[in-house]
Amino acid sequence: MISASTPLKFRTGHEMRNRFMLAPMTNTQSFENGHLSDDEYRWLTMRSKGQFGLVMTCASHIHPLGKGFPGQLAIFSDAFIDDHKRLASGIKEHGNLAVIQLHHAGMRAPKELAGDVPLCPSDNEEFGARAMTIDDIMQLRDAFVAGAVRARTAGYDGIEVHGAHGYIVHQFLSSDINKRTDEYGGSFENRSRLLFEITEGIRQTCGSDFLVGVRLSPEGTGFDIGEAQSVCRRLIADGHTDFLDISLWDAFKLPENPSYRDKPLLGHFSGLDFKDVRYTVAGNIRTGYDVRKILDAGVDFAAIGRSGILHHDFPARVIENPDFVPVKLPVSRQYLIDEGLGSKFLDYISRWKGFMEQ
Repeated sequence: MISASTPLKFRTGHEMRNRFMLAPMTNTQSFENGHLSDDEYRWLTMRSKGQFGLVMTCASHIHPLGKGFPGQLAIFSDAFIDDHKRLASGIKEHGNLAVIQLHHAGMRAPKELAGDVPLCPSDNEEFGARAMTIDDIMQLRDAFVAGAVRARTAGYDGIEVHGAHGYIVHQFLSSDINKRTDEYGGSFENRSRLLFEITEGIRQTCGSDFLVGVRLSPEGTGFDIGEAQSVCRRLIADGHTDFLDISLWDAFKLPENPSYRDKPLLGHFSGLDFKDVRYTVAGNIRTGYDVRKILDAGVDFAAIGRSGILHHDFPARVIENPDFVPVKLPVSRQYLIDEGLGSKFLDYISRWKGFMEQ
């Protein structure tokens, strides 16, 4: 059995000091123009100091029209490179890997934030989004690649393509949202084409010694477990992806779709042959016992969300005490301030029922 403190090597040559990743979390702490704030810097570097072997940023938008939430960190132009140099350096200062998540909200980019009508694979009346042209799709693909190049220039160890939770790449994967009839819609092969073009472009441009990851969520509109497994197999086989991040919401539950309830949700992915590609899962991994259960299931490293908010040094605590249980909820506002959260993140969290004292 793998210990949570065991280092993990990637085929790129990078090494995690342990089996803990800080999951990419929306925190709304940076400036509205996309530049890095001291609050966001403190939040992330404090987690590296707390021994998260891989610290991943929040979703960082790769195009102005891709902004999905207030205070979102941006990487859509060279003007942001100095910010990211500071952030990547601050994370790596503590001996851990720094990875940025590349993101475009697509139809979920509010017009009041992005400044224009949102984009979508197909016209979407609910979100007021317009269908993308082929030129739009090529620009989107190239924007992801350009974001990765900026990330490498800034000193990050790698990137993660956000292909989950209803954002632009997931919108292309979804048969419910993507109603195109060209080479980017219709069949599953066509709906997944953009993702594979993005990962291939990043690998060819950034080289073999740069970490490339992909986040997928296998339960969601028009994209099921079987299709998610197929995407994983292709990403494993094509050689352009170094790690997969499977976001499950709850890693221990049964699938929502009755057709897949022969095993827990996690089991549908632990059974895949990942070869030399590493993989992590996120979803309700809260305690030292949960981490042990995930690693015992064959997952390479655990993506920690809320427990990483509650304890900047969650990895260090679990390594010291494998049965560690986080502080009881709700916690005070001052407690979270002491754990490195800024005022905007606190306001965002205040909407989470039972998490922070009101």
